[in-house]
Amino acid sequence: MLPSLNEVLFFVVFLSFILAMLALDLGVFSRRTHKPSFREALIWTLVWVLISIGFYFLLRYYGNLLHGIDSLEAVRDRISRFHPSISLNRLPEDTARAIILYNHNLALEYLTGYLIEYSLSVDNVFVIIMIFLSFRVRPEYYKKVLLWGILGAVVMRFLFIFAASALILHFSWSLIFFGGMLIILGGKMGWEFFTANDEDVIDTENHPVVKFASRWFSVSPGNHGEKFFIRQKGKRMITPLFLVLLIIEFTDVLFAIDSVPAVFSVTHDPYIVFFSNIFAILGLRSLFFVLVNVLNRFTYLRLGLAVLLVFVGSKMILHKIGLWSLPTNYSLLIILGILLSSVIFSLM
Repeated sequence: MLPSLNEVLFFVVFLSFILAMLALDLGVFSRRTHKPSFREALIWTLVWVLISIGFYFLLRYYGNLLHGIDSLEAVRDRISRFHPSISLNRLPEDTARAIILYNHNLALEYLTGYLIEYSLSVDNVFVIIMIFLSFRVRPEYYKKVLLWGILGAVVMRFLFIFAASALILHFSWSLIFFGGMLIILGGKMGWEFFTANDEDVIDTENHPVVKFASRWFSVSPGNHGEKFFIRQKGKRMITPLFLVLLIIEFTDVLFAIDSVPAVFSVTHDPYIVFFSNIFAILGLRSLFFVLVNVLNRFTYLRLGLAVLLVFVGSKMILHKIGLWSLPTNYSLLIILGILLSSVIFSLM
């Protein structure tokens, strides 16, 4: 199904805003190579969270403009195809009230998806920290690697999300597959929580990305500062820091396999899935520098994330086979309860 003019315009404005914010960060606030302080990282984390919440209010009052919905028939059609949490039997017959209900649910779906994606990003931080430590990347280079990693992640998530949406739209049974995959991944994460070894490290020589890059590109060993590419003896070569960037991109693709289907358990609207993913990803870099100093205090957070994946996977399957349908606001409360419980137990 081709996008409407409203969707194209909304998408272009959204991406323009995101690129402008990233350019501001890169061009103004990241001119010098340094390790961001906890205070600086916390401020940027709050900025991204506030922007994400602001987008919730935009959808809350003007969400129908995203898809050009201005009639009761359009609301019904959109709900039947993309919003399984709304019962058409409860939809008001008045167009204005129906649009208000639709906008309210759309905003809640975005907020729930954002919360899922942002919380799962914490697990991504665990892995990124391990990558940096295993490859002995200097802390002042973290910021640059994460920025370019985020830019790559935006492109990869766009392709993954809209491909998954097309698959779900044409083969609805794939929701059962995605739900089962989330349950398996949640179980695997829970198992790793109880069997984890504090001395686990990444094998920097035998990592598949390192082997692939070494086979197809010329890699210059040694420390080359913050450069990704250098020229030696007239030959262009990649640096170990660029290898780290490739590994982070590869890792994000693996994380997208569980985080993107998790958001599809809340909504089938690919635009809402994309918006919630992108806002969570954009806040990942500043969140990294906040959590890197306090991550060891949240012992049970990974276990909470495992329970979260099992919950959304089960919800997806049960809804698809017609055994259980949970409204978006209840899903949001349960997800908040899981995350808060894991944080409280960690602090205790």
